[in-house]
Amino acid sequence: MENLKEVLKKQGYKSLVFKIAKTHHLFVRAKVNGVIGDFIVDTGASNSCIDFSFIEHFGLITTESTTKASGAGANGMYTQVSYKNQLQLGRWKRTDFNFVLLDLSHVNTALTEYKTKNVHGIIGSDVLKSSEAIIDYKNEVIFIK
Repeated sequence: MENLKEVLKKQGYKSLVFKIAKTHHLFVRAKVNGVIGDFIVDTGASNSCIDFSFIEHFGLITTESTTKASGAGANGMYTQVSYKNQLQLGRWKRTDFNFVLLDLSHVNTALTEYKTKNVHGIIGSDVLKSSEAIIDYKNEVIFIK
């Protein structure tokens, strides 16, 4: 019998390894505009985001946004948007990807308190849904198409 990885590979899926932190967050490495960063995978986040402090790091061009962001521990946060970026997760790549920019200091403060490494941003359900993601918690792999 074929294993899950073989079946999904035949269906065009690529695999992406993640690590589970002490906080139970899923951590992945991603490239944004060719620059490596550390991200949390958050199935409850509607959009993928990057912290304001990494705009230059990833070479983002931002536009003002009237949308306010809300999330665990913060509401009504000021946002910006960056359009037409390259996002790469393992061998999966998109060349016309949009990010929301916001202050993620509350996320990194919480991670620091648990002695877990900080992140540049969050990979949200916009990526997970569009790539038909399947999360294999046991083997710590995300399959994306």
